[in-house]
Amino acid sequence: MKKLTALLFAALLGTTAQAAEYKIDTKGAHAFVQFRIKHLGYSWLYGRFDDFNGSFFYDDKAPEKSTVNVNIDVTSLNSNHAERDKHLRGSDFLHTEKFPTATFKSTSFEPTEDGKALLKGELTLRGVTKPLTIDVTNIGGGKDPWGGYRQGFSGTAEFDLKDFGIDYNLGPASQKVEMILDIEGIRI
Repeated sequence: MKKLTALLFAALLGTTAQAAEYKIDTKGAHAFVQFRIKHLGYSWLYGRFDDFNGSFFYDDKAPEKSTVNVNIDVTSLNSNHAERDKHLRGSDFLHTEKFPTATFKSTSFEPTEDGKALLKGELTLRGVTKPLTIDVTNIGGGKDPWGGYRQGFSGTAEFDLKDFGIDYNLGPASQKVEMILDIEGIRI
């Protein structure tokens, strides 16, 4: 009877959120790395990276222990315009021939209020590594229909293009790029 009670208790614990490693669900198209930048100060130009992978550790009881690692294939840039994409992949911008991968590795996760946090880490882009802070919102977590457990977050960040060696003159309104990140992970 004690073994049955212990097994039942363990099964119940397995159905609630707990400290766990999650693989970012890029195969199911439940994760997005997007960007936007002002075009001449008149409108927004949006784009995304179609190929990336990564994982994160999350403990809802101790969120400050969370970590994130992401690798982005910057050659997968897609702004819905082939000629612009070719230019953005070139040496004026991402220089993907020389630097095909960007990475983000977290250094801290600081909860600020209900479901919100500051994720700090290092972004490496074009061979340059700089600190980056991402404003994060915990969307939620729970069981999925396939017997797994998922956790989702949304985040935004902003950085100066020149910080990563991109000095192409896009005009004064277009010096910063905004990142929009929506990540769903599957517990490993």
